[in-house]
Amino acid sequence: MENTGVETKPKKYAGILLHPTSFAGPYGIGDLGQGAYNFVDFLQRSGLNAWQALPLGHTGFGDSPYQPFSAFAGQPLIISLDDLKGLGLLFDDDFRDMPQWNPEDISYGDVISWKTGLLRLAYERFTDENFNDRFTSDANKMKDLEDFMKTEGYWLDDYALFMAGKDYHNGMPWYMWEDTLKAPNAKEKKKWQKTLAKEIDYYKFIQYLFFSEWTALKKYANDKGISIIGDTPIFMAWDSVDVWTHKELFQLDSEGYPVVVAGVPPDYFSATGQLWGNPLYKWEEHTKTGYDWWFSRIKHQLDLTDFLRIDHFRGFDKYWAVPYGEETAMNGEWVEAPGLNFFTNLEATLGYHIPIIAEDLGEIDHSVIELRDRFSLPGMKILQFAFENPNENDFLPHNYTRNCVCYTGTHDNDTTLGWYNHAFEASKDKLRRYYSTDASDVCWVLIRACFGSVANMAIVPMQDVLCLDSWARFNTPGVGAGNWSWRYKPEALNDQLAARLYETAKMFGRY
Repeated sequence: MENTGVETKPKKYAGILLHPTSFAGPYGIGDLGQGAYNFVDFLQRSGLNAWQALPLGHTGFGDSPYQPFSAFAGQPLIISLDDLKGLGLLFDDDFRDMPQWNPEDISYGDVISWKTGLLRLAYERFTDENFNDRFTSDANKMKDLEDFMKTEGYWLDDYALFMAGKDYHNGMPWYMWEDTLKAPNAKEKKKWQKTLAKEIDYYKFIQYLFFSEWTALKKYANDKGISIIGDTPIFMAWDSVDVWTHKELFQLDSEGYPVVVAGVPPDYFSATGQLWGNPLYKWEEHTKTGYDWWFSRIKHQLDLTDFLRIDHFRGFDKYWAVPYGEETAMNGEWVEAPGLNFFTNLEATLGYHIPIIAEDLGEIDHSVIELRDRFSLPGMKILQFAFENPNENDFLPHNYTRNCVCYTGTHDNDTTLGWYNHAFEASKDKLRRYYSTDASDVCWVLIRACFGSVANMAIVPMQDVLCLDSWARFNTPGVGAGNWSWRYKPEALNDQLAARLYETAKMFGRY
């Protein structure tokens, strides 16, 4: 999967798919504190060398990592509160009224309200000249903050103004703001920056905290031989700073409303298709700029991770355009996108082989495969799909090529145990015969199959490692509520489980 210019056997990876929000910890949601480091230590004890996360962005309505407010900003909710204690910006007394959290489920509404209050309290203390904290007394940290705001200003300045604008308008989306902020000229923008200066500085400070913590965690993982696989959604949320700032790059009308929106036609997940509602790109405008926004975005993501999965890869070849206002995704059409030109220029810009994983699931035609293979991008193989289809199919391991990533399932699938329990008898029978098993330990049957495949990467959701049923499913496509909330308890990362993973990874040469 790595292009070194030398004919060598590619490194084989084995890892776990787990979003940081799922880490164990005392504060209602996983964060980048001790729970994150415990997970990395568990990966090392397990002989694994990869960790895949979902998009790390600042989530909006619905809490989906695939609908962020920004293509660049990090998720404030996973900033470690214990780190803020260590900086002298929070104290034990600040946690006296902490709710009693469910350790296996995130209550986003309560978490957002409570944790945002503590982040704002930490910022107030940071800006209080009479308050004695260890952040402002550390000259190196203050310089790091200043350097961060300068280096990341190309996206940070607009993001902070956008978020401050949302707060000023009680969370209303940007297309419902007054014209002076909805589409400000230079003079109006400067005026708003002055009016909202304190809020703007708050969001810049919070982003500094996120990126400082993430950079430290990534170094810790890399130093232990663990590569991080990131993820980025192909489309942006309508209510995002990127659409607000770069209206010319999206198919919007004069009032800022989409002309057409993204989705996919009927498929495995939905009989009426999936209507995502994201505004679609004006690809001709992106081409004129040399894909500047896109390439900045990808380079930024590759600074945070070692590999990058791009969700809905087929959208670079053709995208499904649905007229705005449709209630389902059925009445759309396929429209050509400039994938070949895009990736040719991206590879030239980066100067090395693109470390991208192509999410090539769903309705895929030959031109998508040609685009993927033209740049030697690994596609995705889902073992659950191999047995949904009673016939010979590309998801059966005996049909794999090395340049792919094998999963038992993804964040969009049911857990393997839940899938098996609800599968048709024909699917169960096919799996049992294929692996000569009674399927009494079906999760580990598929984990062994995943690790034992020829795929250069083998990635397994944590829920499957823990053999959890459907209650632990992370996302159900097309269902707007109750997703993204699963967490594991700290005792889940035990030595017995690590030993079983270690044995499996070593057995199949992935250690």
